[in-house]
Amino acid sequence: ATVSEPAQRCCTENIQPFLASILEELMGPVSSGFTEVRSLFDKEVNEIIQDFQKTNDITKLKENVDQLMNLPFNSVKMEPCYLKVNLLQELLQDLKSRFKVYHIDFVIQRTQNFMQELMENAVYTFEQLFSPSRQADSAKVATTIEKVKLRVLK
Repeated sequence: ATVSEPAQRCCTENIQPFLASILEELMGPVSSGFTEVRSLFDKEVNEIIQDFQKTNDITKLKENVDQLMNLPFNSVKMEPCYLKVNLLQELLQDLKSRFKVYHIDFVIQRTQNFMQELMENAVYTFEQLFSPSRQADSAKVATTIEKVKLRVLK
């Protein structure tokens, strides 16, 4: 009871007025990182489509889809996504001094973990939706892949 009122007043006067602008500032790099995840998934699936259209090889298609399933764990391909979020380091330094925000690295790492989870979910969903279609007429496979990709991105 003794601490509640001063703490409430401190939050109301010194933190709450800044929350909207802080959130907006932090969401730039976070949104950019998640947009990069989306773009990477889109690019990788487009490469699968193009490769299949060139070769018409179902075995190669299966290999490519299997490689896609490993995309979330491919640190080289995921690195551009993670780098977008590293801009939080600079933004959070200012917050650290103004609002005593600690564990900046933890915030960045958790954001990168969420990005990896998002990619895991995307490739898993893609594989689940596409699996029944692998046996389809090879003329329809590229179209099916495109439809599944759009569904996942949606």
